[in-house]
Order: sequence, then structure tokens, then C-alpha cells
Amino acid sequence: MGVIAAGEEQRPARRGMYILPSMFTSGSIALGYYIIMQSIRATVVRDPVLAAASFDHAALAIAFAIVFDGLDGRIARMTNTSSAFGRELDSLADVITFGVAPSLLAYLWGVRQIVPSEHPAIEARVMHFGVVVCFLFLISGACRLARFNISVDPQPRNPGRPGRKYFVGMPIPAGAGVLAAVIHFEGGSPIHSLWLALVWLALVAFTGFLMVSSWRFWSGKEIDMNSRRPGRVLVVLVVVIAVIVEWDQTALLVLALGYLVSGVMARVAYSWERRMGMARS
Repeated sequence: MGVIAAGEEQRPARRGMYILPSMFTSGSIALGYYIIMQSIRATVVRDPVLAAASFDHAALAIAFAIVFDGLDGRIARMTNTSSAFGRELDSLADVITFGVAPSLLAYLWGVRQIVPSEHPAIEARVMHFGVVVCFLFLISGACRLARFNISVDPQPRNPGRPGRKYFVGMPIPAGAGVLAAVIHFEGGSPIHSLWLALVWLALVAFTGFLMVSSWRFWSGKEIDMNSRRPGRVLVVLVVVIAVIVEWDQTALLVLALGYLVSGVMARVAYSWERRMGMARS
């Protein structure tokens, strides 16, 4: 990108360029629809292998949607085509692709496939409880998006390194990514155990809580490909992509849970430092 000389106005983008970031946003919505359809398909096919494959495809679609979600905003900034319409469309896309679709997938994969046992009453309660928990994940993600849209320079309750920008609460794409990574790690094979279903619902509920929390999460906004030395960043990205391609199930799970744990550890470390400071004073 060339440097704009002093006094020289930046040329407005062509009208046709405004559709470019919206195309990526529309692609994200299409992936959300695909996730919903694959999740439903997995519950109606009789072949367990095909059902697991459908769940796995739905989980992988969330991973691709995260990439699309990151590209639309970056492309809009690079092409100077940011608009109010694009921002509203992006928020609606996030609610569908990272809220509605993952919550449905989480229920159908982790709760609906419980094998009947000697405790039908408990199973019925767990299924009803699963509906509530998965809905809370959805509403938590929607609230996270609403708070993000109206916030101006938000600051987390546990501030981090000065000069570094953080997300306040886990972003909804990352929350959906946690669920998708677990499902993909299992190859899409659904949960049949009542107790494993409870563990799964605990993870879904905790992820929803992190989205509406005021804890800090790394934003990655300090990564600048236009810096004088973009080679290091490019090498790291290539290595990460290569690892994901080679060991996709393990790598995606480590990345997703690592990001989740990073926010928890940041909060714990801040609370510990604050207690130690109060004790010394």
C-alpha cells in the first residue's frame, strides 16, 4: 500500500467494492444455514457413520465461518468500504452462524442422542435442562454482540498490558469455536452417556458465561501485516496453518480451549495479584 502524501485526500472506494466484504458476510450466513441443516440431517439418518459425519461437517463449517468473519471486517478496512449496513449485516450473521446454529448443534449432538436407560425421568429432565442451557448460550452470544456494538473503547475489569487492546468477554465466534472444536475432536460421534451429557452442558454454560463476562481476552489487533517486518508474523501464520492442516482435530481443540483458558487464567492472575497487593498494604 502506498503512503498518502500530506494534503492528499484518500480516494473513495468504488461503489462495486462495497459488496466485497458483504459477500464474505453472506458466506458466513450460508455456512450458518449449512450448520443447521447438517445438524438436523444427523438426527434423521439411521446410519451412525453418516450421522457422525454430518455433525463433524457442521463443526468444521463453524471453523470456516470464523475465517470468513475475520476476513469481512479486515477487507472492509483495507478497501475503505466500511458502512453501517455492513456492520448491521455482520451482527445479524454472527447471531445466526455463531449463536443459533451452534446452540442447535450443541443440543442435538450432546443431549438429544442420549441412549435410553433405566432412568427415563432423569433423562427427560436432562433433555429439558439441555434446551435451557443451549438457549442461554444463544442469548449470551446475542448480548455479547449487542454490548460490543454499543461500547466505545470498552475496558475489561481485569486490565492487561498497557497499550494492548483486549476483548471484554469472549467473542461469540470463539465461543462457537470451543463447541465446534470438541465435536470435531470426537469426529462428530455424538454423546450417548447421560453423565457425559451433563459435562458437555457444563462446558456450554461456562462458555456462555465467559461471553457475557467482563473478563479480558486477547484480541490480536496488534498484529499488523503492514508493519516494516511482516515476515515474522507471516511465518508464524504459515506454521499455525500447517499444524492445523496436519493435526486438525488436536490442533483446533488446543487452540479453542487454550483461548478459553487464557481468559480464565488472566482473571485468576489479576485477582491473585490484587489480593496480594491488598494484603501488603
